[in-house]
Amino acid sequence: MQQKFEFEYDLLENANELSTADQELLEAAKKATNTAYAPYSKFNVGAAARLSSNTIIIGSNQESASFPVGICAERALLNSVASQFPHETIHTMAISYEPVGKPSVEPISPCGMCRQSLLDYENRFQSPIKIIMAGMSGKVMVLKSATHLLPFGFDGAILK
Repeated sequence: MQQKFEFEYDLLENANELSTADQELLEAAKKATNTAYAPYSKFNVGAAARLSSNTIIIGSNQESASFPVGICAERALLNSVASQFPHETIHTMAISYEPVGKPSVEPISPCGMCRQSLLDYENRFQSPIKIIMAGMSGKVMVLKSATHLLPFGFDGAILK
């Protein structure tokens, strides 16, 4: 039996089409790229989350000479939120990037590990996370839920 999976997302011409709150969050993600430590890849990524309390938290990628030891901006952010605000949900997350010496004009999508971590966070709190993906300029993608990033993600239910 053939099945089909579909989802809708918004593709905006630029950040000016976002709500004021989402523009503020995306700007925080862009600024968070300045806190990245990426001497090897030279690919600075920043993420910002608006919590249920309206607090904005940022994260950035942190590399290590031993590559598997580094952490992506999205997971750094999720770990910070879970540690500092364990009872709050994430309403919206914005992700942006600024590679050294290259343009940043296309939306950026989280890696597979980050997609799974976002799905885990949504499942843990039973609350969708709106995802805003953008470069420093150009088009902006908006998804209603992190589940759209990983449609057949592992949800852990099989472990119970």
